[in-house]
Amino acid sequence: MKYRDGRDLRTAAIVLCAGKGERAALGYNKVLFPLGGQPIAVMSMNAFINAGVDIVVCVASPADYDVLAAYAESAGARICTGGATRTESVRRGLDALGDDVDIVLIHDGARPFVSREVILSAAESAAAYGSGIAAVPSTDAIKVVERGVIVAHPEKSGLYNAQTPQAFDFRQIKDAYSRIDGNYSDDAEVYALAGYSPRISEGSFSNRKITTHADLIGRSDLSTGIGFDVHRLVYDRDLILGGVYIPFEKGLDGHSDADVLTHAVMDALLSAAGMPDIGHLFPDTDPSYKGCSSMLMLEHVGRLLKKAHYDPVYIAATVIAQRPKLAKFIPRMRETIARALGISPAAVNIGATTAERLGMIGEGNAIAAETFVLAEKV
Repeated sequence: MKYRDGRDLRTAAIVLCAGKGERAALGYNKVLFPLGGQPIAVMSMNAFINAGVDIVVCVASPADYDVLAAYAESAGARICTGGATRTESVRRGLDALGDDVDIVLIHDGARPFVSREVILSAAESAAAYGSGIAAVPSTDAIKVVERGVIVAHPEKSGLYNAQTPQAFDFRQIKDAYSRIDGNYSDDAEVYALAGYSPRISEGSFSNRKITTHADLIGRSDLSTGIGFDVHRLVYDRDLILGGVYIPFEKGLDGHSDADVLTHAVMDALLSAAGMPDIGHLFPDTDPSYKGCSSMLMLEHVGRLLKKAHYDPVYIAATVIAQRPKLAKFIPRMRETIARALGISPAAVNIGATTAERLGMIGEGNAIAAETFVLAEKV
């Protein structure tokens, strides 16, 4: 990365993804949650890659290492295993960089909205002064509280909320982390305890951190949709589910290819955008849709959502079938649906269950699918 003073300094970023993210109440690490079709961790890594940072290292917990390794590889980043605390994870990230680095930016992976401008401002400050701590002025009234009682009302002028990235001269921050023991909430504190002077750089109020479940779903620009479909199984028809051919003695009966999974996905997407269902879009009285591939219909629905300024964020679907067994076909279904919509397969989750031999489905005479969709207004 070339800096304003003309120096061509080698820059690295450490993206911290080794936490558990328990406050987000997802049951898994929040950095794996897809926003706009990409996991939060990938959005964070891509922000630094797109800003021209030379090396990006993702620091992962052992539990998430394999899935984050695949994401890191697809993004063009490296990966290493983190520690039990944030401070230990930073130390391991620094060690993973080697010595051929001039400026390092340390970033929380749960801040996926960091901009190129914030990244470059922090890096420029570190190149000029040794450090650049992205920060914004505090806008709320600040109170000092003891045992639930407000005991002081400090002036908010001169108070800043620190964000990440926090950028440093690599040798200085490596020295700081080698000499300071304990666990700290951010890197500026470690840097200061080692005798250096942290300097702020320009942050952004849009550079928010995903912390709680409300940060994910408590947004007015998100909407949900539900879709359901069921078709009878008959002889002399191919079985197509999620755009994938399934070898089986029967297929689903219908006007199109009767792909119940894709039909349920389409209805859920249309529901999230407040649009009419597929019966209105693709009526079975229209001969042009006879035998039509549901994937072509899904692509059309995707274009309609784009025109209405909606993006699929997450798709969760369950196929209900007594036979055949579907587990080995599910990865291809995820990829096919994701490709039709132009989103990441990580944003598509598909499960399969049986009807415990109850009713038409349990007797092997039908297959159904139910889908939940989270969509973002853009």
